[in-house]
Amino acid sequence: MTQVVQERPRAKSLAQAPRVKSKGLPKAVLGLVGVVVFLGLWELLPVLGIVQAKYLPPASEVLTALTMDLGMTAFWVAVGDTMTAWAIGLAIAVVLGLVLGLVIGMSPFLRRFTNSTIEFLRPIPSVALIPLAVLLFGMKIESSLLLIIYACFWQVLIQVLYGVADVDNVAMQTARSYGFSYWQRVRDVVFPTMLPYLMTGIRLAASVTLILAITAELLIGSPGLGNEITLAQSGGAIAGMYALILATGFLGVLINVVTRVVEKRVLSWHPSVRGEATP
Repeated sequence: MTQVVQERPRAKSLAQAPRVKSKGLPKAVLGLVGVVVFLGLWELLPVLGIVQAKYLPPASEVLTALTMDLGMTAFWVAVGDTMTAWAIGLAIAVVLGLVLGLVIGMSPFLRRFTNSTIEFLRPIPSVALIPLAVLLFGMKIESSLLLIIYACFWQVLIQVLYGVADVDNVAMQTARSYGFSYWQRVRDVVFPTMLPYLMTGIRLAASVTLILAITAELLIGSPGLGNEITLAQSGGAIAGMYALILATGFLGVLINVVTRVVEKRVLSWHPSVRGEATP
């Protein structure tokens, strides 16, 4: 008498599970509705007297001030200073994090040797370096760069280390058996596995870079939007101050959108990105 064993169906992985199309309004429309609701609430708070208008002007007044700023040369000069610090700091942090991450990650000895040092230095907030930055560079862009590079370097380095650690050991041993040189193993085995981690690190570092650039300009006084916010606040131009804060928010949204588009293009071959494109 044969016993029939009924095999339980295996749960499908997230990649295999069928994608369910969400019904309702598109994300862009929902986002726009959220912005309108937020601005409406902001407009009502000072009008209803919940918050004094001298501390929080109506949204219409702030948007008017922002529109006026868009036509001023000084505003675009400040945006240029902030974005210059952002671009230079991010580029240096990415290069340093990538190179050191590959060197350390591919050496078991260096991973063990540097682990405690990395875990000690990484949690130190970059703003704690402001006194050192001012002593070394004064109120120049170099002070902002010191804070930016220190904070963003760890974002990239840790992701690269994770990516190198995720390399298939069998693939690495196979490459060695075929006589691949060190750089060939990096190019053909390590880099394809590490690239998604690197792009995640760059995306995170891009947002952190903008935060640190504005923070450095606020606290140190280096040129940029942060310094203009401080000047507007000290001069009593509260609506202008909020307009500049909104401008930094728009910059953050723009940077996030651009980095996500670049990430999807670079990783168009990766299953995670191809899965997003699947209807």
